Amino acid sequence: MKKFNLMATAAAGIEGIVGQELRDLGYETNVENGRVRFEGTIEDIIKTNLWLRTADRIKIIVGEFNAYTFDELFEKTKALPWEELLPMDAAFPMNGRSHNSKLHSVPDVQSIAKKAVVSKLSDFYHRRTRLPESGNLYQLETMINKDHVIVTMDTTGESLFKRGYRVAKGPAPLKENMAAALIMLTNWYPDMPFLDPMCGSGTLPIEAAMMARKIAPGFNRDFACEKWDWIDESLSQKVRDEADLKADYDKEVDIMAYDVDGNMIDVAKLNAQEAGLLHDIQFKQLAVQDFKTDKVNGVVVSNPPYGERLDDKRSVEKLYKDLGKVFRPLTSWSKYFLTSDLEFEKFYGQKVTKKRKLYNGYLRTDYFQYWGKKIR
Repeated sequence: MKKFNLMATAAAGIEGIVGQELRDLGYETNVENGRVRFEGTIEDIIKTNLWLRTADRIKIIVGEFNAYTFDELFEKTKALPWEELLPMDAAFPMNGRSHNSKLHSVPDVQSIAKKAVVSKLSDFYHRRTRLPESGNLYQLETMINKDHVIVTMDTTGESLFKRGYRVAKGPAPLKENMAAALIMLTNWYPDMPFLDPMCGSGTLPIEAAMMARKIAPGFNRDFACEKWDWIDESLSQKVRDEADLKADYDKEVDIMAYDVDGNMIDVAKLNAQEAGLLHDIQFKQLAVQDFKTDKVNGVVVSNPPYGERLDDKRSVEKLYKDLGKVFRPLTSWSKYFLTSDLEFEKFYGQKVTKKRKLYNGYLRTDYFQYWGKKIR
């Protein structure tokens, strides 16, 4: 089976986690800013789309080269093996990006790269009229950085964070792949208690339950490449069947999802039900300051409100103080909070063990980590 040069794209700050996921799946990796390179067959493309929890997309690297003129861009793009990838009726829109390069006009980059692909396919399929572009989608992109061009073809379709279980949304929901990354950055194992005291639409506890059950995050959705003419449907089914066999529905888990807003608990329950995990998560309407537990060696992961607007600031500061009052005494528990408020430590009342810079969408945030001392 043919091997492709591939890249898994990722949000800034979590490329290393994507790299670790790929290594855990058995791939050799090269981690770069915003992406991780690896090699694989079509089966690997389906498998990584299905299993990667923290990546955004899996792309085929069709080719890469340096280009300093539009003629060079055209000729080198045309020379790539498009006839091996695109059938005559393929729909192949071209996206473009350019950074610190001589070819800085993105519309021109898109237009010329697209013309190069059209020229190659027209020659190959002996077409004198326009290509129909009436078939399946093969999304292309030409990225230029410091005059180095990478031409890719997206295999994913809608971003991998769209797991398919979020049927109900709350305000400013955390993306599923970011939620998975936050959990992977903790010391939580599925035999430990897990709590999100401000669960919103339930993304963090649902992702935790999927990890505990070893459920492939892409099980509830399709990928663009599964519709491609040259990919055998039975191969896709084989990879999905193998993933189903890995799922563990018998393991006992202790995952708690609380929120002061009863409507958000209803939303979270709907999403958990869609993921098939409603009975694996203990949902409860509860204010942070009312939380009590006798459990030990647990992990708290939460994305509390940030208080971006001035009128929210006081209530958010009070919430951070309440978090400190409730969770500081739980010394065997590890606590992890994602917020853009750099004064979080001051109001929580404790210096962090570690802080990590992450981007939640385009918003710079910090992941405040308080490591517990396990009771043996």
